Amino acid sequence: MSPNSVVVTIEKPNNISLVELNGSESESLLFPEKQKAVSPKQFTWFLFLKAQRAFSCLSWLAMAFKTMFVSAKKRIELSDVSEEEEPRNRGRLYRFIKAFLFISIAALVIEVVAYFQKWNLNLIQPWEVQGLVQWSYMAWLSFRVDYIAPLVITLSNFCVVLFLIQSLDRFILCIGCFWIKYKNLKPKIDGAAYDVEHSASFPMVLVQIPMCNEREVYETSIAAACQLDWPKDRILIQVLDDSDDGNLQLLIQDEVSDWRQKGVNIVYRHRLLRTGYKAGNLKSAMSCDYVKDYEFVAIFDADFQPNSDFLKQTIPHFKGNPELGLVQARWSFVNKDENLLTRLQNINLCFHFEVEQQVNGVFLNFFGFNGTAGVWRIKALEDSGGWLERTTVEDMDIAVRAHLNGWKFVFLNDVKVLCELPESYEAYKKQQHRWHSGPMQLFRLCLPAILASKISILKKANLIFLFFLLRKLILPFYSFTLFCIILPLTMFIPESELPIWVICYVPIFMSLLNILPSPKSFPFLVPYLLFENTMSVTKFNAMVSGLFQLGSAYEWVVTKKTGRSSESDLLALAEREEKMQLHRRNSESGLELLSKLKEEKIPVTRKRNRLYRKELALAFLLLTAAARSLLSAHGVHFYFLLFQGLSFLVMGLDLIGEQVS
Repeated sequence: MSPNSVVVTIEKPNNISLVELNGSESESLLFPEKQKAVSPKQFTWFLFLKAQRAFSCLSWLAMAFKTMFVSAKKRIELSDVSEEEEPRNRGRLYRFIKAFLFISIAALVIEVVAYFQKWNLNLIQPWEVQGLVQWSYMAWLSFRVDYIAPLVITLSNFCVVLFLIQSLDRFILCIGCFWIKYKNLKPKIDGAAYDVEHSASFPMVLVQIPMCNEREVYETSIAAACQLDWPKDRILIQVLDDSDDGNLQLLIQDEVSDWRQKGVNIVYRHRLLRTGYKAGNLKSAMSCDYVKDYEFVAIFDADFQPNSDFLKQTIPHFKGNPELGLVQARWSFVNKDENLLTRLQNINLCFHFEVEQQVNGVFLNFFGFNGTAGVWRIKALEDSGGWLERTTVEDMDIAVRAHLNGWKFVFLNDVKVLCELPESYEAYKKQQHRWHSGPMQLFRLCLPAILASKISILKKANLIFLFFLLRKLILPFYSFTLFCIILPLTMFIPESELPIWVICYVPIFMSLLNILPSPKSFPFLVPYLLFENTMSVTKFNAMVSGLFQLGSAYEWVVTKKTGRSSESDLLALAEREEKMQLHRRNSESGLELLSKLKEEKIPVTRKRNRLYRKELALAFLLLTAAARSLLSAHGVHFYFLLFQGLSFLVMGLDLIGEQVS
């Protein structure tokens, strides 16, 4: 018999049915008084358990807020407000945001008073108004409905249309990428490979490494270039050093001398007049007499480490294709998992290479040269006017001019070159400012040449409307205007409230598309969405300065490197150092000089994490709008404004990326 069974015996079993009750059901039905006795006690313990969990959660939140507050307070005490980002020409945007913030705070105070006083314009007649504050509130509502709301609605509709157009462009690019994957469309090499036994069959290749004060990475970049697999009599490596540190110049010269003694054809060049930044450096190197003997030039920035077979994977694409002017390889990042900032950058750049560059390369034979990890046909450079110093995006400049002259480009998604991502927010911010101000400078300069060129109308339309206007001007404009200005403004002007699909559904869908090329980054979907909106203030500022030729548009700051290497790079470096011991020069004076230079203490500039005023002002603006949204019980709007405001606060306090203790 089952231990949970209950047997009932009936003396007069006529017309009686027996029912077997099991488990807790029997106890609850047969002994209801026992159930009543146990239930209050269990309920009490249940309440105690819930209270304990709630208390633990509240204490954790309190500790988290306390820790965040202490960190923010310490950062404010120890940090310097970034003066470099606020020259006279760039303070206008900050003043506008600050004025907007003060107006929003004043409006929030009035709205809070109206909320608790339960004022309702529809239920109050003019003669029932009591007090100056209530009269002011009614006047504000009337003025808002009649004059402000129509303007905000018009501007928001305009930005939403731009947002949808840009989203459609990105969606079409993704479809093109899927089609390339589905059809396995890849650039093919025409003709037979070069004869390894006869070095004369290999074309002459010039390798250029432009650098400026790259103390952390010059050794690895020179070593990677010197180990390229190409006949030694068919390659020349130019180390183009623009460093203003005399000791660093000597160290780089010594590194070049070591490789020259090993039989590598390498030269060191240093300009006395360092004008034109990177473009001036490359232009000076191309003016050497021996350059006329070379057919191709490969360019690597100082933090790039190409594999030894890089030239054998890129140069053959030029064979049998006389119209091909550029072969561009993809970047890969040695420090993509270093911190949250590098992870988010990796998402952006993976989409740029996997989708934008690859699709434009396959279907249009044109894309923007990335400035490094590419091979140019020297004739294409010369036909296009060579390197010009007129903008801070010399790579995009030469690519546009080459495209106007009919040269075609090829992008190799399978050929990857290791490099570094900026690990600090300061370095990334300066890099993005240059990348977004330069295209606007170039657009002003190239527009007449584009209109007068002999390329087809479709190519002209692609250059003007897609390459420049949509992806370089409209994108930062609507990102900043729609999500950082109009959205918080609509919280105080409910007549122009943005629909949920504009602030939630479409942005999340587009962020999902952006993350597809780097699927391991899927957990960072929400941080990526907030990060992109946060960076819009920097990109918008840069776009405006480049479009209207403000002073900050011509700034060039070398992106700070850390000199990180992958495990394979470290093993190769150790092996190389071991071999170098057998090839050291016998000059004791030279060794002594080198040891003194390496042991010399480098003057260290004290670094601090900075405060960024525009980001902080926008953080408080969005948090103010979130408070107003809370009064109106806006669910999605409130959470979006809250988290977006917190992300701006994190950026403004420089709590993302490299932290200086």
